[in-house]
Amino acid sequence: MELFLISFGALFSIMNPLGTVPVFVGLTQEHTKKERAITAFWTAIDVLAILLLSFFVGKYILSFFGISLNALKIAGGLIIASSGFALLTGKFGEHKGMKRKGVQDDIHSRDAISLTPLAIPMLAGPGTISLLIAYNQEYQQSTQIITIVSAMIIVTFTIYIILKSSHLIVKSLGASGINALSRIIGFVVIAIGVEYIISSVVNILSQI
Repeated sequence: MELFLISFGALFSIMNPLGTVPVFVGLTQEHTKKERAITAFWTAIDVLAILLLSFFVGKYILSFFGISLNALKIAGGLIIASSGFALLTGKFGEHKGMKRKGVQDDIHSRDAISLTPLAIPMLAGPGTISLLIAYNQEYQQSTQIITIVSAMIIVTFTIYIILKSSHLIVKSLGASGINALSRIIGFVVIAIGVEYIISSVVNILSQI
């Protein structure tokens, strides 16, 4: 139980789904309730897949491709910044390159924003990936692995509930308020992306 609480707490804190609520609202302001539920569902599924891959094969993927965590953070920063700019200019529909008609017609269709930028890097970013790679090295007993995987499943279910209910938090703002919020979030998201890139560059320079 102690390992479960530690794993759940660490994952929840690093991914910070509550902090993703305004981003989710900004990206789905024109979606129907059904579309938002589908996006929240697929975001949670994508997050769970990323967590499992990071825990079980993350170190092998990084080693095989010769990718460092700093490189992951820079790539993630670029994705975040580009998404923020699309929000800021009101062109996120063009940015994601996918019509929402597919989501409306087929419940199994994934909206483009579920995988990126929501699942990765906003939720399951470099910090989460590096944490799980470390867990893989530290906890190798079967019971420990089952406990950590259970924590992953519970935290992704929590993410689904939070994202699905996110619009209730800003319901009182109205359409104009949500539109203004999305512009503000655009600035914030760009800043987050730049911060990812700066921190990685600083870390690289400190190692030289």
